[in-house]
Amino acid sequence: MKKALIVAKWEFYEKVFTKTFLISLILTPAIIITFAILPTLLSNQEDNSIKTIGLVDTSATYFKPLKNYLEKYKLSNGQPNYLLINLSGLQKDVPEIKKESDEMTLSGKLEGYLLIINGGTDSVKVEFRSKNAGNFKDLNKLEEAFNLIRIETKLKKEAVSPSIMKYIENKIDIKPIKVEKNGDGSKSDFLILFFTSFVFIVLLMMMILSSGGMLIRSLVEEKSNRLIEILVSSCTPNELLAGKVLGLSSLGLTQVLIWTIIGILLAGTSLIPANVFNNILPILGYFALGFIFYTSIFVGIGSIVTTEQEAQQITSYLSLIIMLPIVLAIPAIQNPNSFMVHVFSYIPFTIPAIMILRLNIGPIPLWEIFTSTVIMIGSIHLSISISGKIFKIGILSYGKRPSLKEIINWIKEK
Repeated sequence: MKKALIVAKWEFYEKVFTKTFLISLILTPAIIITFAILPTLLSNQEDNSIKTIGLVDTSATYFKPLKNYLEKYKLSNGQPNYLLINLSGLQKDVPEIKKESDEMTLSGKLEGYLLIINGGTDSVKVEFRSKNAGNFKDLNKLEEAFNLIRIETKLKKEAVSPSIMKYIENKIDIKPIKVEKNGDGSKSDFLILFFTSFVFIVLLMMMILSSGGMLIRSLVEEKSNRLIEILVSSCTPNELLAGKVLGLSSLGLTQVLIWTIIGILLAGTSLIPANVFNNILPILGYFALGFIFYTSIFVGIGSIVTTEQEAQQITSYLSLIIMLPIVLAIPAIQNPNSFMVHVFSYIPFTIPAIMILRLNIGPIPLWEIFTSTVIMIGSIHLSISISGKIFKIGILSYGKRPSLKEIINWIKEK
């Protein structure tokens, strides 16, 4: 064990002072925070110019109320955000007006135009035709305005009291509240769930891929310059394996610890909400277990490759498995009690990510946390045992990469 600790210390100090590690220590959280807040900043960015919107209405009833409704949107200088132009007052049929309006939109004279076609008996078809199909901000405003005006028009025809109209327009937002055992409820914000869950998973995946790739490249280099033979002559393959796993795991956990301290210092600010750290201890526990599990797999795989090209090929296959929890993140947040989410909660490759998600979404029975933790510890022991057998022979194998049959025979050896 003493020699394993010496190897672990050497692995740790060999990589902790490298430029790559020091840059990633600062750059990675900066990138994650930027990705978290940049979409919000861009989506909330105010318009700085008047947008000209056209209207083609076959019923000739929506122009005036729609124009009045859109006047409430103003630019920072007090000018109207939207200028509504009536395109349906011309003595032309709809296809001809539509063609001319399309040309005006393509030429940039119009931001876009609403095409309202009434089919009778309250049937109506509405299109917003523009060059930018992803302009959801304008589309949502126009959709809200049209629906409110349509409801008001119908209620007036039915001679409904104006107070009823105001009551209908008074929209009530439903606030999601997470019920806790102590009876206190906390407001559940999807962005907070996303930040605390998805970002932790992304960090775990990035660390596994970067550290695993670093480990495999290190093993390939040690094999190519015969340094591995000197190391094996000084300690057993199992001690070397244990040292590399401990050293790399310590390096990864050091990163997480520093990032956690940075997060705590920023807690409560606009960058990181304080709710991020509600379940930080069990999250860090699963984080550590997942990192050690994948590291032990990378050690075993890294010992059988002999070239940088082989290392990249095998790493790409592992990346597909590692990226699976990211694909499952959004469905798991939306439906945490589904059968498949519970199944993935007991598969070693997905336990860390799925349990991190579930911890932030709702209460988890202690027996599930205990069971998943035991499975992870057992899986780590098994993966280290299997990787040790592969590592013992693979680190001294040169030339052709061993076949799957040969690897299985190595695993079967006592």
